[in-house]
Amino acid sequence: MIILHLVLIIIAAKLAGSLSVKWGQPSVLGEIIAGILLGPSVFGFIGPSDTLSAFSTIGVILLMFIAGLETDLDELKRAGKSSAFVGFGGILVPLFLGYAAGGIMGLTNLQSWFLGVMLSATSVSISVQALKEMNQLKTPEGTTILGAAVLDDVVVMIILAFLMSIAGGGDVSLSTLVMKKVLFFVIAIFLAWKVVPWVMKKLTKFPVSEMVVSSALIICFIFSVAAEYTGVANIIGAYIAGIAISLTKFKHEVFEKVETISYSIFVPVFFAFIGISAKFSGIMDHLGLIIALSILAILTKFIGAGLGAKLSGFGWNSSMGIGSAMVSRGEVALIVAAMGSSANLIPQDLFATAVVVVIVTTLVTPPMLKWFFQSKSNKTMVLSPNERSGQF
Repeated sequence: MIILHLVLIIIAAKLAGSLSVKWGQPSVLGEIIAGILLGPSVFGFIGPSDTLSAFSTIGVILLMFIAGLETDLDELKRAGKSSAFVGFGGILVPLFLGYAAGGIMGLTNLQSWFLGVMLSATSVSISVQALKEMNQLKTPEGTTILGAAVLDDVVVMIILAFLMSIAGGGDVSLSTLVMKKVLFFVIAIFLAWKVVPWVMKKLTKFPVSEMVVSSALIICFIFSVAAEYTGVANIIGAYIAGIAISLTKFKHEVFEKVETISYSIFVPVFFAFIGISAKFSGIMDHLGLIIALSILAILTKFIGAGLGAKLSGFGWNSSMGIGSAMVSRGEVALIVAAMGSSANLIPQDLFATAVVVVIVTTLVTPPMLKWFFQSKSNKTMVLSPNERSGQF
């Protein structure tokens, strides 16, 4: 049955993606909608399963691995300041306004802070694909977005651990968690700089077919597992692994073959699985709250990250494009929500509402990106060379 499900998903995702592009939107939007149509929320042809979940996880890991392969490390270093402004802006505004919203909703002080943390989470896996289609991934804006996403993941998880330690949610040690994250980044950067190139040279000497790609994928998955073990999102580990491979002579071969593997099956399954997993049952019972929280989630991230980009030196169009890229909460917010639910930091009915809000932010991100980056491109085309050089 899983083979039939994969066939249906790939056909539907590719057709819907093509229609989405034809109608002027990124293909990822059509692929997510295809999943919603196939899933239990509409026609019910396919339901969530552990196998599809595994394919989906591999898909998002490979997507971020490819993003790492395409990242210019020098550009990433130059984007450090802007990434910090965007990252912290995209955390502080949702955090405090989310806390205020929790108070208005009648939540406890701790639950209100958790709502703010949940709204502060970001997953740029959706944005990466949209940026890639618009040829914006390698730009200063794209690099800033990726750097800000790494910072966002680390800071949000640290704040969450602090709240869980106050709530007594399990054996949570803030100092241990911070040390694990710091240790991961120190070791990962060292391995990426010194060890990965040496390992690639050694492994690729094995007299078996496609050893270059196999070696790169081994490194990618090891980094992802290590990241997840230390409380960092697995996609961050994959992204660092991609940067590490990009520093070797195998970069282009790995990129071409991994991209083929990924976009043939795993990435379409990832986007479609987001839609398949969506649950809209009982949505009418909390429709007002869902609309209010969705607007809050979109605006706080858009404004916070966008203002951070503006303060770091970007023009208004670029700043709004960067802000829109940070809107999607994706799988990171779902992980945060699940952790909060297990620690009783979020009521069960609010958890169900939060899942729908995450889906909404995921759906609106691609059109927002398309709108603002298209506006930026059109504006750049009509500027004189001197004006264009002053845009950034």
